[in-house]
Amino acid sequence: MKGIILAGGKATRLYPITKGVCKQLLPVYDKPMIYYPLSVLMLAGIRDILIISTAEALPQFKTLLGNGTDLGISIQYAEQGQPRGIAEAFIIGEKFIGNDKVCLILGDNIFFGAGLAEELKKAALQPDGATVFGYYVKDPERYGVISFDEQCNALSIEEKPSNPHSRWAVTGLYFYDKEVVNIAKSIQPSGRGELEITDLNNVYLKKKKLKVQLLKQGYAWLDTGTYDSLIDAAMFIKTIEDRQGLKIGCVEESAYAMGYIGKEQLLKLADEFNTSYGDYLKRLLGEE
Repeated sequence: MKGIILAGGKATRLYPITKGVCKQLLPVYDKPMIYYPLSVLMLAGIRDILIISTAEALPQFKTLLGNGTDLGISIQYAEQGQPRGIAEAFIIGEKFIGNDKVCLILGDNIFFGAGLAEELKKAALQPDGATVFGYYVKDPERYGVISFDEQCNALSIEEKPSNPHSRWAVTGLYFYDKEVVNIAKSIQPSGRGELEITDLNNVYLKKKKLKVQLLKQGYAWLDTGTYDSLIDAAMFIKTIEDRQGLKIGCVEESAYAMGYIGKEQLLKLADEFNTSYGDYLKRLLGEE
């Protein structure tokens, strides 16, 4: 399975913070924002990853992450010239995806919870169709809302409904079979000129090939698209890490835990950070 992180757009809701830097390069407490979705893909067992962003931001991502070798993965890069919708990621990444299944995660989404890796692997192992993740919210009218049957087969998806049929929102994490590229090519731009991910998901729904995995109580799903949500995410990360002494979205730890790198490489990466972050990586080795 391949993985795509969509980290484009202009993030105008965060102006002036993002006038000179890509949103997904902003810090969320002690890490660049993109570490969090990258860690999710790694925990899903995905090692071939494509980062899609703007021409201005791509060199900065390459400086930060390189080709992924240090983490035991492969990272490629592609440009999205204009924000033409989430579903365009599959058209941009057509050659990268090839005949493989693919997971797409939005670059400003943060996921946390015990057992998350198992949930991710479960979705990755689906032989065909699509899998989306549902998260219970108090204000479903702000999101794409999904309803489903007792077997978690999707029944409907509504984009920001005034009278939602459920309180389960679709998160920015999606798993698809190899048909996703052709489906993305077949959908028409919406009224705002974008290829909508909801339209793509509705194609799978009509074929009865859209599954829902629920992130129930104990999981956290955060996006970081506004001033408040950005600081809320940072404070959430800080609180958990201070209380437990464990990090969220630490890509070096994920690489080591998944067996992508060994002790020697983890220590080498730790030595690059003369900070508490580096101390944490060294502590991982000392606590074994």
